[in-house]
Amino acid sequence: MTITLDLPQELEQELSVEAGKISLSLPEYILQLLAVRKFLEGQLRTGAELVSYWQSEGLINSRPEIRDSQEYARQIRYVAEHR
Repeated sequence: MTITLDLPQELEQELSVEAGKISLSLPEYILQLLAVRKFLEGQLRTGAELVSYWQSEGLINSRPEIRDSQEYARQIRYVAEHR
């Protein structure tokens, strides 16, 4: 579906800056904001709801090359501490 929006110039600029910070185009960023609106509105009240949301967004098991998350976190911490 395609939707055309007439955004106030200030809002467009603000969203463009936010999108640029995470290397997304403005349309991609707006789509991402709409996709996470349930989370932003606080509709996820329990841990189970949050995990379910993460699964639906493909965040859980999105890094299959990381077999042991705790060990991976230790490695990241070690590298950060020894720069």
